[in-house]
Amino acid sequence: MKILYYICLIAAALIPSKHALHMFQQNRYEVKRYITWIEDSIEGGAKRAMIPTVVILAVACACIHLETGAILLICTFIAAALAIILFLREKKQEYVKPLVYTGRVKRQIVVLAILYLVIQLILLHAYRRLNLWLMLAISYFGPWLLVFPMAWLTMPVENAVKQWYINDAKKKLESCTSLTKIGITGSYGKTSTKNVIQNVLSVRYNSLMTPASFNTPMGITITIRNDLKPIHQVFVCEMGADHVGDITELMNFVHPQIGIVTSIGPQHLSTFGSQENIIREKMQEIELLPKDGLGILNYDNDFIRNYKVQNPVKLVTCAIHHEADYMAKDIHYETGRTHFTLVHGEEQVSFETKLLGELNILNILFAIACARTLNVPWNLIQRAVKEMKQVEHRLEMKEYNGRHFLDDAFNANPSGAAMALEVLSEMPGRRFIITPGMIELGKEQDRINREFGAKMKDHADEVILVGAVQTAPIKEGLELSGFDMEHVHVFDTEREALNFVYQNAGRNDVTLLENDLPDAFNH
Repeated sequence: MKILYYICLIAAALIPSKHALHMFQQNRYEVKRYITWIEDSIEGGAKRAMIPTVVILAVACACIHLETGAILLICTFIAAALAIILFLREKKQEYVKPLVYTGRVKRQIVVLAILYLVIQLILLHAYRRLNLWLMLAISYFGPWLLVFPMAWLTMPVENAVKQWYINDAKKKLESCTSLTKIGITGSYGKTSTKNVIQNVLSVRYNSLMTPASFNTPMGITITIRNDLKPIHQVFVCEMGADHVGDITELMNFVHPQIGIVTSIGPQHLSTFGSQENIIREKMQEIELLPKDGLGILNYDNDFIRNYKVQNPVKLVTCAIHHEADYMAKDIHYETGRTHFTLVHGEEQVSFETKLLGELNILNILFAIACARTLNVPWNLIQRAVKEMKQVEHRLEMKEYNGRHFLDDAFNANPSGAAMALEVLSEMPGRRFIITPGMIELGKEQDRINREFGAKMKDHADEVILVGAVQTAPIKEGLELSGFDMEHVHVFDTEREALNFVYQNAGRNDVTLLENDLPDAFNH
């Protein structure tokens, strides 16, 4: 009977263990972020755990006077039932970003399993009535806590593995002596800018860029080791940061000759600690460039424009609303395309693109500045900008099931969200927006989401919020702005929100998808 109980306990622990590892992965394997997530999610988690916890406690109290053998039988039945219920519920579960079984996760699974099995074997060996109930509780709650010793035990191995791969990538990068390296950072706009630059430079150069949002040391390492070849002439590298020191580490890794700062804002304020830390860290992209390099700056951003660079490197500025070396004027939209005039000193060049919104025009200005520095002719730049495809999930026009969507799922930040609303307001028909709000904005998060809600007035006709808890400030902002609250709808999942659009939006209406939160942050 003991063996059967042990098997049932293991089965009951499998789904909670998977969930715990999933959330640890979505918190970037960082214990501090995982702790913050648990603190933020503990109320909802307690509600979900209430029914099974009450049932187990009630049964335990009712069985307090029974013999150990009888309690073992009851506990075995509860463990088996719990395992079945959890497995059936998991089969129906849909994840925005499922758990990825990387080599790191596989190593974590082994360590987590060993920790769990050792604890349960010790308790089973004692074979006391209280221990039997404790073993059941550990199967349900234990994996969430065992992540902490698991992370501590695996950290030396993970750091050693990471450093070996990084060192190997550094050697390969250093061997490409004629390679022009372009580093891109910013609070937002990095991936869009990278894609635009890659499109423009590829008309003349054999250029490689880091894919998707590969902007961490390991993401860049994977790109270099797997994809960088001797034939490449340009390497366009996105550099992400959410802690002080991240950009410094990446600059010392890649050593780009050209650095671009797309924007600075309150993104990742919770991990940076202050706006001043964000400014200093992002501007390391320019401060650490070689003296004969080139820095390209967004002069529409107040933080960047007012920063005093302490590096004598050459600087080139881009803007729409301020004086700069590269400026976009006469911006207007026609049937899903954008037209503008590029002004560079005495030169004026007309451009046409499928990309929408001023932020995308800024991205094109960064690309033009890079291209002209690398002697790409104007006619080739014009052709590249005109033929450029929309950047995936960044104000990308799509059609699903006969409905029109403006997909801005990977671009939710205060400036990007405001720009997306401006683009939505230009759309024909009724205007819908689906959003779970913005996260990782520290103490400013509620205020920024409240302002986001207020800005929706006169820009959207139907507002669909995903997750009642995190979107409460948006709802408050909508109310304060005087938005008709009969046209505000709150759903628990993105799937429910999309179903509402399919049922209520017409074929000439447009729905803005603003942000796509990982499961860890959707509540």
